[in-house]
Amino acid sequence: MVEGCHDDVDFRALMGDVRPLSHGHDRADISRQRGTPSEAQLERRRAAQQGDKNADGLSDDFVDLVPPFDPLEYRRDGIQLAVVERLKHGGYPIQASLHLLRRPLHECRRELPMFIREAFAADLRSVLIIHGRSREIDAPANVLRSYLAKWLVTFDEVQAFVSAQERDGGLGATWVMLRKSERARANNRERQQKRRG
Repeated sequence: MVEGCHDDVDFRALMGDVRPLSHGHDRADISRQRGTPSEAQLERRRAAQQGDKNADGLSDDFVDLVPPFDPLEYRRDGIQLAVVERLKHGGYPIQASLHLLRRPLHECRRELPMFIREAFAADLRSVLIIHGRSREIDAPANVLRSYLAKWLVTFDEVQAFVSAQERDGGLGATWVMLRKSERARANNRERQQKRRG
């Protein structure tokens, strides 16, 4: 009990000339309206919303960095190894390419989904993405290349991807094999039926 009295006295001494708020001024005034956002704030909002919409959920969070001289390689279950080998060695024509060299990550994140969707809609199968890479053996990993490895696996349209051969850009470019659209499959079936009959 005595200890509590000392604490109370010490507290009052510390507070000095501090006075409690008068009644009615002890709450925030929510009746005042905020000023309208500036044009710059509105534009930043629009850009952020647009960027999220176009990025198709691609994350720019943490990424495992791919070492500069490690080739990229991925194939979905059911894709034959021979298809990936042919893709790796430039056995398919470049039907379209996307140049991302020296572009900011947020632009690449916005451009990639549009490119993949448009190529798929046009029934393209083999496309090349040029992204660059570190040139020195002891250079840090290329961040964009690492994000591409993370992002490409998220597209249903992507069946496989591999680093290109030197003549097509080497480790600074990635071949991507897209799956056939339903329209392309129907055209294949029709051609096969005509051959048979």
